[in-house]
Amino acid sequence: MSQGRVLLAVSGGIAAYKIPDLIRALKRAGHSVRCALTPAAGRFVTPLTLQTLSGEAVRSELFDPAEEGQIDHVALADWADVVVVAPATAHLLARMAHGLADELVTTLLLATRAPVLVAPAMNVNMWENPATRENCERLRARGVWFVGPESGLLACGWEGEGRMAEPAAIADAVERVLAPPSLRGETLLVTAGGTREPLDAVRALTNRSSGKMGFAVAREAARRGAEVVLVAGPSALETPPGVERVDVETALEMREAVFRALPRAGVVVMTAAVADFRPAQREQHKIKKEDLAEDAGLTLELVRNPDILAEVCRTPGTRTVVGFAAESRDVIEAARRKLRRKGCDLLVANDVSRTDAGFDTDTNAVSFVWPGGDVEELPLLSKAQVAAHLLDRVEKLREERA
Repeated sequence: MSQGRVLLAVSGGIAAYKIPDLIRALKRAGHSVRCALTPAAGRFVTPLTLQTLSGEAVRSELFDPAEEGQIDHVALADWADVVVVAPATAHLLARMAHGLADELVTTLLLATRAPVLVAPAMNVNMWENPATRENCERLRARGVWFVGPESGLLACGWEGEGRMAEPAAIADAVERVLAPPSLRGETLLVTAGGTREPLDAVRALTNRSSGKMGFAVAREAARRGAEVVLVAGPSALETPPGVERVDVETALEMREAVFRALPRAGVVVMTAAVADFRPAQREQHKIKKEDLAEDAGLTLELVRNPDILAEVCRTPGTRTVVGFAAESRDVIEAARRKLRRKGCDLLVANDVSRTDAGFDTDTNAVSFVWPGGDVEELPLLSKAQVAAHLLDRVEKLREERA
């Protein structure tokens, strides 16, 4: 986690009511936070609230005799490691795009050398207006980062794109901005979650995988500057910021999505729990017990699904491939056998019989199993921490290969 100094520039939009939660999220991540307000921002959120939560004085005047000799606006711009503009109204985006500096926030934005992250928030028609789109493209061309907006019901009563990103998403985006871009220029392909193999119109064969491990890897890779393609089985998890998500259901759909993205991937991390078998025949309608003889059972014929990991490992190229092994007994030996069969560069083994790790938990206890026979056993960690350890190893492998 890249702890840093965050200058939070707040403009006058109704979404400013989320700013206290954003400050809490940034502080939980270990960042120092200072706030600067446009003249209209104080109508939506009080400076006293922001000062109490941030623990720092809040600035709203370009020239404040009480503060100018202590922390002037140029020094405040120099203090920041990242400037977050939230909410970024259409009016503020236009002033940023044209380099205006007529109040504190726009002056700070011109004076800072830190990266700038904006979280737009406005009516859907304002967001889709060509003038706003042109202003955003101009800012992107200058290197300004964007998070959101999201779609949904807007405060004005309209529905569509224009909602400010949630505080957690903005805090995640700050992590991406601050993180060393150690994977910049790399494309990572990550698979996550379980697959679902339909039996009839309502039933399916599946497993307990939530996808949390794969989503954590995708999020961490994006934080490190990589282009990330996440192929996800059925999951209610939110897409990590900056990640391209492809939703699939069956193993065959996952295979198709993987091989569509594979040519541009330098690193492949296969965390998905792919079903080994699928029903040989899918019934078009629900199978009803009254259609069977009384007390009769039901025999399912299963056919083998393709081995996506093995196929990826056999595909020519210089990519680095990481596999996962969810085991319930003889974890390390089973992982070693799988590593030999698949031929990947690293295999991550986890014991899914544990209640505090593996499927559908926020923590994991894994071992890195290497082709040479070495095993690195990690303690119980959050899945975000496991993802960071894993990508540290991936980066080392890429450096050695280069």
